[in-house]
Amino acid sequence: MKTVIIIPNYNGAHFLEKCMPALLSQSNQDFSILFVDNASQDDSKKQIAYWIGQDPERIFLIQNMENTGFATAVNQGILWAKEQGASYALLLNNDTEVAPDFVEQLLLFMKAKEKKGEKVFALSSKMVKMHDPSLMDDAGDELCLLGFPFQRGLEDEASHWTKAEKVFSACGGAALYSISLLKETGLFDEKHFAYLEDVDLSFRAQWKGYSIYYCPGALCKHVGSGTSGGKYSDFKVELSARNSIFLLYKNFPLGLKILNFLPFLLGILIKALYFQKKGYGKAYRKGIFRGLKERKEMKKVDFRGVPLRRLIAIELRLFKNCFVYLSERKRRRKGLRSDAV
Repeated sequence: MKTVIIIPNYNGAHFLEKCMPALLSQSNQDFSILFVDNASQDDSKKQIAYWIGQDPERIFLIQNMENTGFATAVNQGILWAKEQGASYALLLNNDTEVAPDFVEQLLLFMKAKEKKGEKVFALSSKMVKMHDPSLMDDAGDELCLLGFPFQRGLEDEASHWTKAEKVFSACGGAALYSISLLKETGLFDEKHFAYLEDVDLSFRAQWKGYSIYYCPGALCKHVGSGTSGGKYSDFKVELSARNSIFLLYKNFPLGLKILNFLPFLLGILIKALYFQKKGYGKAYRKGIFRGLKERKEMKKVDFRGVPLRRLIAIELRLFKNCFVYLSERKRRRKGLRSDAV
């Protein structure tokens, strides 16, 4: 099998009832499925055993004895896929339900780009809301100079997002990665544990000059925050804040860190005020301080050999994305007002 679908799982037994039938009825069945279970305490083992029994030649399990986090779990999966000789690793959250031609669309898109000689690192799928598929959840991720990663198209009409285009980062919740290019960038940074590890990895791919695309033909319904239990929690806010410092520390050369110090600081202050209003101010501040304290444990990008034009192009893109981010927030606020009326 040239493609391995990697499903990291932690207490997600109830999600597999939708996730697995959708995968087993795909138009393209040339893939295997690997569960990486992080010591689930629910009925996950029973559920996974059931699905392995349905197709033991194509469905496999790595059982961890503790919760290693998303990054470590998917790395285990990618290394397993590499050992099997696979070309692609398709990361898929357990709280998803993919369209019948989801895998086929991703592979057709990837192979078409590769045939033209393009080095495509990853493809981000068209993720829509599980509770309302007419609304977008994610059309690939972007990063702005304030240090904010953000989901393109969030809560917009799904019918507006039909154009394939390059994005800054693939969303690791439903994305296809080239295993050969992962050898060049390295895998997900396991120190992240969870959150922003996909943006961090894509940032490294950007510095290498690889392409990342949004593939609108690959449709996927997504619950969102299924494992963490909701949009916000002290755990999620603290870890995301810490990892945001890691993201900036690792992926900017010293000159750009100095140049962008004020935007970075402004971004931190804006987020601090936002989470203070949401009741998570203490968790956010704790995460920022943890990030500053632990940052030197992180492995920074080696910028030797990165051409100046690429440095300038990425800097300009992140600056432009500040306006894209504001535009996206304005659209969502307008939508909320319309719903209230």
